[in-house]
Amino acid sequence: MLYSSMQNSKIKEISKLRQKKYRDEKSLFLVEGNTAVMEAYKSGFLEEVFVREGYYFDLSVNISFVTDKVMKGISSLESIPNIIGVCKKNNLKNIGNRIVVLEDVQDPGNIGTIIRSAVAFSCDTIILTKGCADPYSPKVQRASQGMSFHISIIIDSLENILPKIHEKKIPIYGTKVDSGKEVFRLYKREKFAIIMGNEGQGLSCETMAFCDDFLYIPMHSSCESLNVGVATSILLYELDKKV
Repeated sequence: MLYSSMQNSKIKEISKLRQKKYRDEKSLFLVEGNTAVMEAYKSGFLEEVFVREGYYFDLSVNISFVTDKVMKGISSLESIPNIIGVCKKNNLKNIGNRIVVLEDVQDPGNIGTIIRSAVAFSCDTIILTKGCADPYSPKVQRASQGMSFHISIIIDSLENILPKIHEKKIPIYGTKVDSGKEVFRLYKREKFAIIMGNEGQGLSCETMAFCDDFLYIPMHSSCESLNVGVATSILLYELDKKV
């Protein structure tokens, strides 16, 4: 079927998924481009796809074709993609053994980068507070490059989730810029939870009280801190290397 009007009821419903309110209501979200769509398909999260008129695409899901005008209306990109996928949210709630916890991280690009690095370095769970950017937003999905389909994503309060991690006997590490243990010297851990804080404020005092220990990344004295996405990636690389 070819959709040629943004006024079509089906297209209107799909377009609403660009808004968090409707993503939460429907438990669906959009991914754009071949890479993300294929990751969603391989992981079993892909519900249906919308393909640009004249572009060939063949998967065993419901496929609809749209004109360039409609694709532009659905897409969040300046340069319209050839394909957009409608995906169900990852509603797994199991807390694994290698966990990244984000407290009020607000930049979608940072969250996408962290999701990508968490998968790359063998983490199984990412937990976000409600003050974080929506992990199912288009910007996060672009930055994660489809890796959100390979990790359990949980949105919850730290007051609720951190005691559960303690119950599993998993050490919780906070981060400090210039004190704590150098991550390069950390003894081996098969299980861990690492908490990364807000871009400007870092970890709250309440969250620090939950931490069993603190890590930091030694760096040149002229640099005060690292971007949270970069810092998390370095920490996860080191933690994975030493397991």
